[in-house]
Amino acid sequence: MHMIDRRPEVSRTSPPPRLTATGISKRFGAVRALYEVGLTVQPGEIHALCGENGSGKSTLVKILTGTHQPDTGTVAIDGRPVQISSPQSAEANGIAIVSQELSLCPDLTVLDNIWLGSARAPLFPRKALLARDAQRALDMLGASHIGLDQRVSGLEMGQKQLVEIARMLVRDARLLILDEPTATLSDRDIHRLFAALAALRREGRSVIYITHRLAEVFELCDSVTVLRNGRLVAARPAREFDRESLVESMLGRPLADLYPSHASSHDAPALVIENLRVPGIVKAFDLEVPRRAITCIVGQIGSGAPEVVQALAGLIYNATGSVRVDGRRLSLGSPQRAAEAGIMYVSGDRAQEGVFLELPVRDNLTATRLGALSTAGLLSPFRLRRVARALAAHVGLHSSRLPSAVAQLSGGNQQKVAFGRCVDNRPNGILAMIEPTRGVDVGARADLYRMMREFCESGYAIVMTCTDLEEVLGLADYAVTMFRGAQIRRIDRAHLSIEHLLLDITHPEELPTDDVRAAHARH
Repeated sequence: MHMIDRRPEVSRTSPPPRLTATGISKRFGAVRALYEVGLTVQPGEIHALCGENGSGKSTLVKILTGTHQPDTGTVAIDGRPVQISSPQSAEANGIAIVSQELSLCPDLTVLDNIWLGSARAPLFPRKALLARDAQRALDMLGASHIGLDQRVSGLEMGQKQLVEIARMLVRDARLLILDEPTATLSDRDIHRLFAALAALRREGRSVIYITHRLAEVFELCDSVTVLRNGRLVAARPAREFDRESLVESMLGRPLADLYPSHASSHDAPALVIENLRVPGIVKAFDLEVPRRAITCIVGQIGSGAPEVVQALAGLIYNATGSVRVDGRRLSLGSPQRAAEAGIMYVSGDRAQEGVFLELPVRDNLTATRLGALSTAGLLSPFRLRRVARALAAHVGLHSSRLPSAVAQLSGGNQQKVAFGRCVDNRPNGILAMIEPTRGVDVGARADLYRMMREFCESGYAIVMTCTDLEEVLGLADYAVTMFRGAQIRRIDRAHLSIEHLLLDITHPEELPTDDVRAAHARH
């Protein structure tokens, strides 16, 4: 666990709140995105902003950062009423946002990125002075190990995130908004980020923290505000919530509804893996994946877990080993051969690999079936529309969404499109998934979990990777742990626990021999 010091700073007077937003309302045509929402953030506080996609979080953040203007309501910074009319106005009032998609220029140095676009940079800058202030910002974040002359393209993701935060500090940001900051970070990088946020707290700076990983809310945040359907439903100290009450506030229904029931029995193996290797990454991997079950490969970034799934999907050309699908040998290294064998891949990166954002939902759902929908090389529009409607219904998307560009959908509905592309009515498919709910809010996760269980009940086998251990506990029938490319063990649902998973993926007592690994894979 990453422990954060929450001891309050000693002060003889109580300063005004860093942020006071009152009565914020916003309409987009007939849609009311926010209805008289309030948000109060104190100096030196990390404040979680929670809610499903569509709850109004993004609209509120865009109002605070000057992208949207509220229809009604007021905003005050440090007790002073302000009008945030543009992103430049937000910066002038000490508000900055660090989005999921970082805004760094990879070919520039760390120093250049930190000062790029800053209105606070002097008209005739001296590099020594710029370097001094940039170094102070990095030192404050505990990031002294990052060299100012390094190119950003050579940094790890966690280091890039610290550089992004340093950019905001040299702009004198007193209120930072972090949107899903740990979605792509390793455990080590998360530790560094949390340490940096603790340093910001000690400096008296404030953070609005947005995450779908609810464990981080309790580990890191002082207070929580929950939005649902554009309305404020709860705002109180984090210690007054537990996981069940927080999820119920977000969803309007109990946590017990989040995960579906597990299957009482599983079929014979759909997939048998023996001695799978990826040079320099996966040392040796053996596993039997039962049909009608969800098998989750668990490991930190660098464990080799995603590479196992990618190899099964034919995406790693130099993977070696024996893989059999329903007893038939699969030749690795070809996505086409994997698909023909019934293995369909769902990427963990929707925007880059999962869907075509600018194309309609209809075209995305049918993109892998064009041959079957053609005659003499000509597509049949009637058959295409019919199949698209059937696939949309299969994954819970209304047919009215079919003409819409995927980019217009929420993260959860985008992931449903990715699911729909990969499934049909075949009873013997295998879904190979990487982080299937990454960046998806808790309400949409419930729909995806239910869908995955329904796939299994219809005859599919699912093999997936996941770094969210609570999701593993709630969803997996079997978990396979990995550490630094080595397979540790296979654990059935009856013996799953957070403690076992954490021990295996962080500090296993010893790496198993090939014989022990093979036995674990079978049992």
